[in-house]
Amino acid sequence: MNRNISLSGYGLSNKMLIGMGVSLVAVGGAGYLVYRHLHRDLMPMKWRRVGTLQQVNVFPVKSCAPLELHSQQEYDCDVLGIGIGNVRDRKFMLVNDNNEMITARAYPHMVLIQPKAVANGLVFSAPGMPDLELDFKQLESLSKDVHTSIWGVAIDVMLCGSRFDKWFSEFILKKDSGVRLVYYPYPGPVRKTSPELKHMPYIIQQDSGTLNDGTSYMLLNLNSVNDLNTRLKTPVDPLQFRGNFELKMDVDQPYSEDHWQWIRIGNDAIFRIVAPCTRCILPNINVKTAERNVDGEPLKTLRSYRLFNYPSPAMGVHMGLRQTGIVKANDVIYVEDK
Repeated sequence: MNRNISLSGYGLSNKMLIGMGVSLVAVGGAGYLVYRHLHRDLMPMKWRRVGTLQQVNVFPVKSCAPLELHSQQEYDCDVLGIGIGNVRDRKFMLVNDNNEMITARAYPHMVLIQPKAVANGLVFSAPGMPDLELDFKQLESLSKDVHTSIWGVAIDVMLCGSRFDKWFSEFILKKDSGVRLVYYPYPGPVRKTSPELKHMPYIIQQDSGTLNDGTSYMLLNLNSVNDLNTRLKTPVDPLQFRGNFELKMDVDQPYSEDHWQWIRIGNDAIFRIVAPCTRCILPNINVKTAERNVDGEPLKTLRSYRLFNYPSPAMGVHMGLRQTGIVKANDVIYVEDK
């Protein structure tokens, strides 16, 4: 019996044979990619303690002050970001009449706008302004959408209403109009990954959060800030870096966060470190006075030793949530134990 049977005898041409071979290779390659993807995001089995959560910061309005702190307040971490109930990090943003995002980079006194969480929403206060209350229930009936973008990435948001526009315009522009308050209306992340981060190997689209610049979470090592302050004439407040989590290390190890891949806060909340947090001019603004540093600090000093191969110097790390959880100040922070 002739065992050297030609497959062409079964009506399979050379082109078909080549196609079958390519398909098999493609299937095998896809399988490898899936395997690699699953294993690159495989959560650690062992953890080691590195410090405690010194402070939690939630910024309801992009570029404005964080919520007033309460030492025993618990914060829930979900795919949209950190928050308390409906009060989420960077759920609100300000735009101009052209629907372009405006921030404290251009209007430093925005950092003096103070939000406070109340039963059904927020209360805004600012120097020389009457308090302004926002009821989240009212937002459900004010659904007029606005097309805007965050650093070139398109996103549709909703208007909050004319009385909010007037209040924010008066404080920011000293005019009756020109600024509008908008909010993020979606139950999950819909924005595409920032072009500056999409080449990072561990980032996924769901890490985009609400109206954040890059990702839904950012951690800052206070030892790194302390080291920076030894290089500055005038020390900076860690809040100038606008991190959600401020880590107090057990051992003085500045910039150790550069080498971590996983973070766990408390018992349940687990995060994947997806990118370094590169810095713009915003840290040059004093959070108490809203004055911009005339010497360009701390950005100038950071550029002298934290630039690496990035266009801007790095301080802190971007993170993506991989397991939901509740966090509060003084929770223990762990990293992967290799």
